[in-house]
Amino acid sequence: MATGSAPAPLHLVLGEDEFLTERATSGVVARARAATPAGEEPPVVSRLGGPEVTAPQLFELLSPSLFGEARIVVITGAAELGKDAVAAVLDSAKDLPEETVLIVQHTGGGRAKSLVAELRKAGAQEHAAGKITRHTEVVGFVRSEFKGLNVRVAPEACETLVEAVGTDLRSLAAACDQLVSDTGGKVDVEAVRKYHSGVVGVSGFTIAERAVGGDVAGAIEALEWALHTGVPEVVLADALADAVNSIAMVGTQRGANPGDLARQGMPPWKVKKVQAQTRYWSIDTLGTALQVVARLNGEVKGMAEDPYYALERAVRQVGVLASS
Repeated sequence: MATGSAPAPLHLVLGEDEFLTERATSGVVARARAATPAGEEPPVVSRLGGPEVTAPQLFELLSPSLFGEARIVVITGAAELGKDAVAAVLDSAKDLPEETVLIVQHTGGGRAKSLVAELRKAGAQEHAAGKITRHTEVVGFVRSEFKGLNVRVAPEACETLVEAVGTDLRSLAAACDQLVSDTGGKVDVEAVRKYHSGVVGVSGFTIAERAVGGDVAGAIEALEWALHTGVPEVVLADALADAVNSIAMVGTQRGANPGDLARQGMPPWKVKKVQAQTRYWSIDTLGTALQVVARLNGEVKGMAEDPYYALERAVRQVGVLASS
């Protein structure tokens, strides 16, 4: 007897994030295997893809099996499939053999960009795997992770976890799972601080809050300690950018209702704190700070010879702007 409902036969995993792509694929594979009737062999998983894949290879895997065994075919790198291979995928997708599940991983671009629309027309079940880069999106990812683990966690705790772990989704997912397991589901700010001590308090948001508040010396001291304890430069740059962008959003809407600001993506608990920080800033200094953090984003991702120096300079510049 099957232990779960069988997945749809056709799936499109769309996006460039490797972790989300593989997790969505693994989820479909797991469901297909769990739905295998008792006494039968689970489906065989075949993976192939990229520009070197040929139409005959695809037709061989996606044609009806002589013995009728269950199969799962994963097409990787579908954005780079050649014309004939694309045609083979589409022909098969429109009439998949029984007991066959087809999963197509596609970034959304590439020379086979049109394949996305055609798979949608064919009724593919779509799984989002786009890169998550904005701070609010990363925090939202953490909240969804906890929700998937059947645990309700306050926004402050989610923010603290991102501060502690960084923006790598694989690491965040593992941290959420570990926290729920270790605390019995009682995840709050104190639990996050306890399990990630040594990082929280010397990472991105500590530095950013000191910088946007004009505490240059305190921000530089925190920056040196964060780097000493191994906090990635990209995480620190993201936190500084988030702080400046948050002040810009609130500062350009002075007098706005906190509920209106919350609907624009800022957690209600954070609105009051940012409103207090706006007193250090003018439209001119904010404009300059936005340019500083935009440049820093590129520098910590490879444009600067010395990311540490770029970070120190940006933190110092933001702090001086706030104190002026």
